[in-house]
Amino acid sequence: MFAAGYTGDMTDATTTATSQDVAAAQAIEKLYMENTLLRICGALFCHDPKRAAARTEEIEINAGVPDKRVVVRPDPKLGQPGQLAHKIFVALLKKHSDYGRPVRSEVSFGKRELMRLVGRSTWGGRDSEQLSRALNEIHYTFVRASFRADRGKWVDHSFSIFPEIYLERAEHASDPIEKCTVTLARPIIASLEDDHFTCLNHALMRELGTIGQAFYMRLFFHFANLFDGFHKQRLTFPKRYDDICREWLGGLKVHEHRSIVERDQLGPHLRELVRRGFLASYLITKARNGDGLIVSFRPGPAFFADYDRFYRHRSQGGLQFDFHLDQQEIAEPLKVAYRFTEKTHRSADDRHSLCLVQRR
Repeated sequence: MFAAGYTGDMTDATTTATSQDVAAAQAIEKLYMENTLLRICGALFCHDPKRAAARTEEIEINAGVPDKRVVVRPDPKLGQPGQLAHKIFVALLKKHSDYGRPVRSEVSFGKRELMRLVGRSTWGGRDSEQLSRALNEIHYTFVRASFRADRGKWVDHSFSIFPEIYLERAEHASDPIEKCTVTLARPIIASLEDDHFTCLNHALMRELGTIGQAFYMRLFFHFANLFDGFHKQRLTFPKRYDDICREWLGGLKVHEHRSIVERDQLGPHLRELVRRGFLASYLITKARNGDGLIVSFRPGPAFFADYDRFYRHRSQGGLQFDFHLDQQEIAEPLKVAYRFTEKTHRSADDRHSLCLVQRR
């Protein structure tokens, strides 16, 4: 039996800190994550850098639930989106959240933002290509949802999370990327407009690795759905370890021994979540039938602080100036340049070949 902050009955290991203390200490940085996208991104990104590029098999979410089947299909050449793609994905959604309402379909980045996005102090061709590959890993991954809709109709819906990506370089194809605009899928935008989202603490997420971020997003979502507003000590969420590896962590390797899971794999990330107050404790045990492992989680004061100030009163603020600035400096010039080039320098066949770049 392995646990962090475990005292015999999974009591709170961080009782010296209250929700008010945590709320006062943390900066308020909201990230709005569309609920279906939150579920999908767990299977979408592989957090094992040695395996990501080679993983091309389909990943099924909600296995065994025929009326709500979701399948993630990575690109057969690029493989599954990896940790850099996850980092870019989170940063992109954070900036999209900052735009506020009305919900926009595009997110734009300039050169300096791209450098911060990839974590580089200098910006060259290799850095640029890593960014381009990470974006394309997401762009070429398809999501297929099969479900029973209203009036008993059966629906199959497939889409790419980033259906359009527009990149601009100085002069040549080998030059570093200077500007970038990414379009979010229409179903995601429509769901955000209907307020189907979870509000997350980006300030906390920035302090975590990609596996810690994946845990935080999924656990906050489940804790928030289960919490009745009163019985904090009773709130727990158990999950099969092999399902966590497949559905939350993009196919992370499943180990048989608890000691390896605790010492080398999930344990370091979960202990960090305990240290930061998001988890009060976690517990790794064998399943009752002896088949596999179960991980049980208890929320800490940081969750309750976030729940009180984000989830109970969730609403996106008014439209901020960031969007207009980006439109003027990045997105609109890119579109104008594209249209000009298309009309003056491209043949009909060339225009057809450009249909994959972003345009309205």
